[in-house]
Amino acid sequence: MTMVQDTPETMGENISGVDTALLEEMTHAGILYGRKKTKTHPRMQKYIHTTRNGIEIIDIVQTVELVDQATTFLKGIIQKGGLILIAGTTPPAKELVREFSEKHALPYVVERWLGGTLTNFKTLSERLQYFLKLRADRIAGKLEKYTKKERLQFDKELARLTILFGGLEKLTKLPDALLVINASHHDTAIREARKLKIPIVAIMSNDADPDDITYPIPANDRGRQSIAWIVERLGVAITEGEQLKRQKAIKEEE
Repeated sequence: MTMVQDTPETMGENISGVDTALLEEMTHAGILYGRKKTKTHPRMQKYIHTTRNGIEIIDIVQTVELVDQATTFLKGIIQKGGLILIAGTTPPAKELVREFSEKHALPYVVERWLGGTLTNFKTLSERLQYFLKLRADRIAGKLEKYTKKERLQFDKELARLTILFGGLEKLTKLPDALLVINASHHDTAIREARKLKIPIVAIMSNDADPDDITYPIPANDRGRQSIAWIVERLGVAITEGEQLKRQKAIKEEE
């Protein structure tokens, strides 16, 4: 696929009031590149600037505004002591999500979304506790009393559960928000969150329905640079939320 070299200048009148250097940075990160026009969801049309060689070019001026709305929301969640669950299971998102989530001590899914993670949370919590206990027993050497064959079975079970539950250790309650990287790839997670009225922030290309998302971020959701640029900005907001939460706790102790 030939990438189109759009620049802030080609965005026309839309750049009014927006830092051109910021738009150049976003363009360099490839944030403006959507999927083929034939894949565009009708409700995403309002976020499309133009089409080049059959590829949708996302209006990144709107993306800037929507990223700001998402960061304000996530900052508020963290400031109030809330919990954010992050899902990013596509190859370009996995390591970024893992690093981001571990840095901010947030639960995450990078292997496979387990159906019922939200809508059947009680059962998931029970299985998660079993996984954590088995892992703790393995580390503490408490499984050594079993036969070699039994220990092998425990190891296989632990490997399977690690794929299912690894990253969810901090999911001690239903999350206050769901952050998704690539909305069209995580329709089950989005459907569960919507059913429970959990707000959703999603980095999404032109093939997804923005009406399903509380805070849509139209962007290239398959490019690592694009995802990294947006995730970094979300991370800054979460860090600010953490600082405000700590400051509040200190004041309450005085």
